[in-house]
Amino acid sequence: MAARLRKGDLVVVISGKDKGKTGKISRIMAEDDKVLVEGINLVKRHMRPTQKNPQGGILEREQPMFASKVMPVDPKTGKGTRVRFKTDEKGHKVRVAVKSGEVIQNAKAEE
Repeated sequence: MAARLRKGDLVVVISGKDKGKTGKISRIMAEDDKVLVEGINLVKRHMRPTQKNPQGGILEREQPMFASKVMPVDPKTGKGTRVRFKTDEKGHKVRVAVKSGEVIQNAKAEE
C-alpha cells in the first residue's frame, strides 16, 4: 500500500488539542498507524533523577499521534489536503494534492 505520509513531510493537525498547528513528521510508526510530529502533542513527563539525567524534573516530550489526525500541507495553498496518486512522465508514482493538483515533493528529494 502506498504511503500518503512520509518522514519529513509538512503536515497540519486537523483535530485534537493542537488543531491548526503545523509541523514536520520526524518518525512514522506504520504498525501502530501513528506519527511523531515536531513540536506537536507535547506532554509533561515527571522524571526521577538518574545517572543519565542527574537533574530530573519535569520534561516536555512529543508523543505519537494517530496518522488520521494529520493532513499533508498543499504546496500551493499552504492548507491541508487529501492525497491522490498518479504516475508522472518518467513513470514514477507521485503524490498529488487533491485541492490544487500540485505534486507533493518527497522530503528526501528536496535535500
